[in-house]
Amino acid sequence: MATTTTTTTHSLLLLTTILLHLSTTATAIGVNYGTLADNLPPPSQVANFLKTQTTIDSIKLFDVNQDIIRAFANTGIYVSVTVPNGEIPSLTNMRIARRWVNTNIKPFYPQTKIKYICVGNEILHWGGKDLIFNLVPAMRVLHRALVRAGFNDIKVTTPHSLGILQMSVPPSQGRFRYGFIKPVLAPMLKFLRETKSPFMFNPYPYFGYSPNQANYVLFRPNRGVHDKYTGITYTNMFEALIDATYSAMKAIGYGDVGIVLGETGWPSLGEPFLTQCTVANAVQFNGHVANLVSSGKGTPLMPNRKFETYIFALFNENQKPGSIAEKNFGLFRPDFSPVYDIGIMRNGRQVNYALFRCNGFLSIGKETDPYNIYTRSINMVSLCTQITSFWFWHLKQYSYETFTQTTPAAGKKWCVPRADASEQALKSNIDYACSQGVDCNPIQAGGACFDPNNIKSHAAFVMNSYYQSHGRNDFNCDFSHTGVLSTSDPSK
Repeated sequence: MATTTTTTTHSLLLLTTILLHLSTTATAIGVNYGTLADNLPPPSQVANFLKTQTTIDSIKLFDVNQDIIRAFANTGIYVSVTVPNGEIPSLTNMRIARRWVNTNIKPFYPQTKIKYICVGNEILHWGGKDLIFNLVPAMRVLHRALVRAGFNDIKVTTPHSLGILQMSVPPSQGRFRYGFIKPVLAPMLKFLRETKSPFMFNPYPYFGYSPNQANYVLFRPNRGVHDKYTGITYTNMFEALIDATYSAMKAIGYGDVGIVLGETGWPSLGEPFLTQCTVANAVQFNGHVANLVSSGKGTPLMPNRKFETYIFALFNENQKPGSIAEKNFGLFRPDFSPVYDIGIMRNGRQVNYALFRCNGFLSIGKETDPYNIYTRSINMVSLCTQITSFWFWHLKQYSYETFTQTTPAAGKKWCVPRADASEQALKSNIDYACSQGVDCNPIQAGGACFDPNNIKSHAAFVMNSYYQSHGRNDFNCDFSHTGVLSTSDPSK
């Protein structure tokens, strides 16, 4: 292994250690665990992975998959299950509802911490009249069946798309569709208030994306959208959609009912014309969401509160119908490698000083954060500045500077693309590695490793940089089976 003796190097490493120590906080959040794929790991492995490797503290299922429910027993992770849409009418019958509870809840609770039963999914958006008008009666009967069984802590709710809103702009004037209020939403909110259960809805700024609103949708600096009725200027669509839904609830007298955000997310890959579907945008959006909902900041109309939130989705799902984007909402690949990290890995680092080797030099990479270091780490930076402002400045000067020459140790390995890896897979690898702290400036035009200018060469650089800086374990070069270890230096 190469060594250095320069004072500069020791100073840099010392401050890097300080910064990493100060930036190891992680965010607890929920995820939607979809199963429309033919390559997913067994539920027992998923449960162990989430418990031991992540700070995910709750999952939401789109069915009542008993293998998954059983696998999460004694993990401490909350589980929400979903009644299939087609079963809703039958659950208005108490006998059938009690049988449903005895089959799907009683064998697993309380060993598995079942938190919510979602009666259907987005029924007011997708369901026919039979489902819509039986929805609230089924919720009431299922609640009574749970109480009879002694399961008083399990709450009954149902997730909604924001198609339930007639108006969402400006947020203070958010209103439900008139035809849904009297027959469905008012009695549903009354039931939720009575049972202390939350109103669950799915705010997806992704579906409201347009190029001229990209910054507003993705939490980037922008002029904002002004609500003339409140004087509030919203700088992101996510908060605006939450407040619009709250305003609609308040307008019909139920502003006191709790709120759970059942789904939100952003795809990391899509068709070529869906240029917004990138790893960078997924990191930007989901990272800010995770930070916002857990920070206690709240929204302009609901300040100083946290929002229980479920990111969509846990895994990429290769059999999900629809576009490529629909298949690529996952935080993880089926082999548990992160598509990107939004601060949910245990002992994960929000700030990485990535080391990379290019043309024989070892460089320390620019500080990177999955979703804008300033907004995520401003308190950490302030504290570091108070502790050692000079050395923080000094490190900043050396970010992306070559500071010492190294000689590779005998037996060293390099991570390179497999010969049969597709360009699309290699592009995904580049996006992933660049989002995880690898400094990718050298492969940009004018960079030291820009030439030869082709995907395979650039992928070789970033894949090896990731491997070298993330532990040098064999699995650090897996990249969904598109990477392979080599004993030949690819830069020679």
